[in-house]
Amino acid sequence: MELFTHRLKLHADPSRVVVRPFHIAWQKNGSAPSRTERLVGEVLALTVQQARDELDAVLKDFEARHWQTRRVFMTRYDQIEEMLGLNGAEISDEKRQLIGAYLCHEYSYAAAALMNPSAVPHFDQSGMPPGSMRILMSMRAVGEGHISSIAFREGIITDSHELKLAPEPPFATATDLLGNGETEMPSGPITVHRHRDSTLSGTVIFPITEAQSKGLEDLRIVHFTHDDGSVEWIGTYTAYNGSMIQSEQMRTKDFRAFDLIPMTGSAARNKGMALFPRKVAGQYMMIGRQDGENLFLLKSDDLLHWDEGERILEPHYPWELVQIGNCGPPIELDEGWLLLTHGVGAMRKYSIGAALLDKKDPSKVLGRTTVPILAAKDQDREGYVPNVVYSCGAIRHGDTIFLPYGIADSSIGFAFVPISALLAAM
Repeated sequence: MELFTHRLKLHADPSRVVVRPFHIAWQKNGSAPSRTERLVGEVLALTVQQARDELDAVLKDFEARHWQTRRVFMTRYDQIEEMLGLNGAEISDEKRQLIGAYLCHEYSYAAAALMNPSAVPHFDQSGMPPGSMRILMSMRAVGEGHISSIAFREGIITDSHELKLAPEPPFATATDLLGNGETEMPSGPITVHRHRDSTLSGTVIFPITEAQSKGLEDLRIVHFTHDDGSVEWIGTYTAYNGSMIQSEQMRTKDFRAFDLIPMTGSAARNKGMALFPRKVAGQYMMIGRQDGENLFLLKSDDLLHWDEGERILEPHYPWELVQIGNCGPPIELDEGWLLLTHGVGAMRKYSIGAALLDKKDPSKVLGRTTVPILAAKDQDREGYVPNVVYSCGAIRHGDTIFLPYGIADSSIGFAFVPISALLAAM
């Protein structure tokens, strides 16, 4: 099949670090003062000069590595002040910053892998020349402890298969959960906020709730249009706590505030759910893999509640006999709903294919590719998990599909696929 693979690839980068809250108080110690209270007391007991010397040493090590380091320390102090009922007017500036520093830590959020991207049209298309589109891409970033977070990258694609990514800012910042207590991990739903001065390409969403504690995995994001014409960006992802999974939604209208909301219903206990970009026949619809092997069409009258659906696709061709899954939300074409799929074949080799669903009744499969449109080969075979290509969402741009994809659970590549070639392969 005709396919243009872009030379650009994104890789894990241990130098990309953020400052995160260090929640030592979650480790309780009976009725004794919490570790946070003890630590704050130790800092308050320092002399003015001791506190100044300790803060200078911290800033010498870390100030050049992070964005507005002193402000980050003070923001963290403010959270501790509220929790412990401290009187900041009686505490020196150096001690307040030092308290914040002791209750933060540096985290390399993409040291292990950068993978499984999902792309949507950017919310700002101003100034784009004809044939170009500004895009927004989410990525699964894997860092210390193999914990996954959500990172973003902005860019531009053209009708001549050009891809230009916005440069990453020198400093990355984590979203904040305002008013977060320190005594226990919060539960969902929650809302996190991007810092007002940070760019989206430098923003990372980390696990916060107990259900998310070991990772936010494989965000499939879609530009969703409601019946009244209003739009928002809705992403489905897997929250993982080390033993159980839970499907959740990320919802935003401005990429400033992000609602992270657990979904309910029997289907939400599975992973890999992908939302259609609008209602179909009066209902919300998703593609899911409820049995780990086949693809199902899920229907709901409520965006957050999803029960078991109807099986519509099962493994058929040799390159997908082990199992199939979706590669992101269905894409609307004149001919129907284009669903990118992944299949697993012999030696657990992953390939990407496609199916076409009826526009009015997506339970009807109009066609599917008999051979992969993209498969792991050559340099795309090696990585943390070899022989894997995987996407969480593509974009239609004119008569082409722009397809970002994960390589070997380690890096990200990009391809442009003509829609006519995809349909002809079915």
